[in-house]
Amino acid sequence: MKIIRTSLLQFACAAWLTSVSHCVLIAQTAPVKPSLPDAPPPRLIAQATAQQSAPAPQKDFAAANDQTADSSPRLTRTEAEQMAIKNNPKIHVSKLLALAQHQVVRETRAAELPTAAAAITAEDAENASRISAGSLTASRLFEHAGAGANFTQLITDFGRTHNLVASSKLQEKAQDANALATTEDIVLATDQAFYNALQAQALLKVAKQNVNTIQTTEIQVNQMTQNKLKSTLDLSFADVNLSQSKLLLLDAKNNADSTMAAFDAVLGLDKSVTYTLADDGAPLQPPPPDPEQLVQTGLKQRPDLQALNYNQQSAVKFSHAQRDQMLPSISAAGTAGSVPIRPPQYYTANWWGGIGVNMSIPIFNGFLYSAQAKEAAIRAQADSEQARDLRDQIVRDIRTSWLAANTAFQRVSVTEELLKQSNLALRLAQTRYQMGLSSIVELSQAQYQQTDAAIGNTNSQYQYRLALATLNYQIGSTP
Repeated sequence: MKIIRTSLLQFACAAWLTSVSHCVLIAQTAPVKPSLPDAPPPRLIAQATAQQSAPAPQKDFAAANDQTADSSPRLTRTEAEQMAIKNNPKIHVSKLLALAQHQVVRETRAAELPTAAAAITAEDAENASRISAGSLTASRLFEHAGAGANFTQLITDFGRTHNLVASSKLQEKAQDANALATTEDIVLATDQAFYNALQAQALLKVAKQNVNTIQTTEIQVNQMTQNKLKSTLDLSFADVNLSQSKLLLLDAKNNADSTMAAFDAVLGLDKSVTYTLADDGAPLQPPPPDPEQLVQTGLKQRPDLQALNYNQQSAVKFSHAQRDQMLPSISAAGTAGSVPIRPPQYYTANWWGGIGVNMSIPIFNGFLYSAQAKEAAIRAQADSEQARDLRDQIVRDIRTSWLAANTAFQRVSVTEELLKQSNLALRLAQTRYQMGLSSIVELSQAQYQQTDAAIGNTNSQYQYRLALATLNYQIGSTP
């Protein structure tokens, strides 16, 4: 029984080899009909400037999914950053808060300046009548009219007001640094949205070119099937590939529209505007070679770190001011005025005036001032630890961003080489399929690999630009 099975297997293998050899011989010796179209040249992202006519069915599909780039306004990255700085509401909020903090400085400094007030008083009363209720300044009332002024001036409170003013000024500097940090945040968000939208538009072009290539292949396979040179299985594979390429185009268009909506939001627009984003086209340069120098630059330039340092210094000054509450306060006061209408039997002169000095000495208030001073000192220490924590984060983020930029730069050359190899593989697969030396599966695989390589090359180009933008943000580069 085993011998019979072995003989049957050998006979089946010999018959299969004979049939395959016969098919290959027919494919090699059969003349190619002149009416058949040539294999389509590959549509590559690296050869996007080449012109090629598209078949009618694909042209209708591409026209239905076109973004009408010719009618869209052009926008560069620099113009987008300027527009975002001008229109984004978060930047306006940070600037208004900085202006408000400047007024806080003036409010605190008012304690060092003299205070003056004027008053005009006229009174009609029963002369010399006694006050039995209320809180008027005298116990007897007189019919009179007069005008006068008084003033007060702080002489010294042993540094409390000075420390409060210094604390407010440091808070103002911190708020200015926060405003700059907000501006850099918006610039980074603008760059991210710009490159994401630009990448989505480039991937949309890749998807359209992929549809063009596979559409042309599907037409050729259809003609070969009608001429009995290819089987319906090949046509089914070609139709499946075409449907998949159309789905890729739909996803690419949706991604381009959604990234453009996010880009409009970062620009501070309240309506949908589709821009044709223009890349600067400059050749890619490698990132700086020394990350330690970038770390030192970031520690000096990062505005958010500067804001925390100012806040910590302000907290120290405020703690000193709270401690100085336990010291005496010395101030001067004066008053002067005239009483032209008065009862002469009670007023010997028609004017008054006086000046004096007052010292206020706190003795005991339930340990309130000491507790406030201790609280302020502890909060100053907490602010110092927060600044130290941010320094550690900045060092980590700069090194991580530098590593990411180096990796992204290396990926650019790798994806370019992969794209070249996939282009060559696609051309060979098309030639082999046209000569009948390979199946539709090999051609489909080559088309898929070429599309994937084109997408990877496009992604690597813009991911590196985005990595550089992130690195500039981490070192506090001023926009």
